[in-house]
Amino acid sequence: MEFIIITGLSGAGKSVAMKNMEDIGYYCVDNLPPMLVPTFYELCEKSSDERMKKIAVATDSRAGKVFDDLFASLDKLRASDKKYKILFLDARDDVLLRRFKETRRKHPLSENSASTEDAVHFERELMMPVKARADYVIDTTLLAPTQLKERISSLFLGNIALGLTVTCMSFGFKYGLPAESDLVFDVRCLPNPFYVPELKQHTGLEACVFDYVMQFDQSKGYAERMLELVDYTLPLYQTEGKSQLVIAIGCTGGKHRSVTLTRVLYQHILEKGQRTIVHHRDIDKH
Repeated sequence: MEFIIITGLSGAGKSVAMKNMEDIGYYCVDNLPPMLVPTFYELCEKSSDERMKKIAVATDSRAGKVFDDLFASLDKLRASDKKYKILFLDARDDVLLRRFKETRRKHPLSENSASTEDAVHFERELMMPVKARADYVIDTTLLAPTQLKERISSLFLGNIALGLTVTCMSFGFKYGLPAESDLVFDVRCLPNPFYVPELKQHTGLEACVFDYVMQFDQSKGYAERMLELVDYTLPLYQTEGKSQLVIAIGCTGGKHRSVTLTRVLYQHILEKGQRTIVHHRDIDKH
């Protein structure tokens, strides 16, 4: 049985995540009180219904004080050797505040706080220990709902019991570092197609840009050394028992060099037989 616990900050996208989990075949239960998680797990285990073999439950600060029970519930599951994974959704404070303002929703902790901003800060402190125990962390600060759905599908459509999943992500430094990245490579030192008029409007997904970037000795040397480092570190992360490794490659705008090198990395890891997904975070930004 696959059992996913979805949690995170209010406004970070848990509702979108739950809808997508349902779309890809998971039986979903939203706002489950943490103290009931072990009981619900056992009921799913005993069920003969095939729909109960892939479960996603959401629990967060809406549960109020009983959220303190989450750690006790997780420890109880672990002591009984019951397997589960935690997906934590995060976002920057300013983005969370903007989302609450745009939707005119009330923050679940606002009754105990002087303002929405205070509620967001308080919840972040409350959730930090949970984030530290998460198997998967997705920062939705710069993700559109469709991009979040793609990330969710990529992570959970396969067999999560296979172990480490490597996410190869391209990004633009002008839009900020991916908060969930474990390894970051800066390829702004490589020749830039942006300054070639006939390549400026294309991306690293196209042969013209890919071939331009990879024709240079600097790019070939960078890629070779990057792959050597990844080959060395991947087994170390696997030995540690890590479920998700996010390798982010950044250039200035996230369209040309970073996309090209991310493609190289993704193909290399794929050929090694490692479960991997690719995500070009900023490729559609202007």
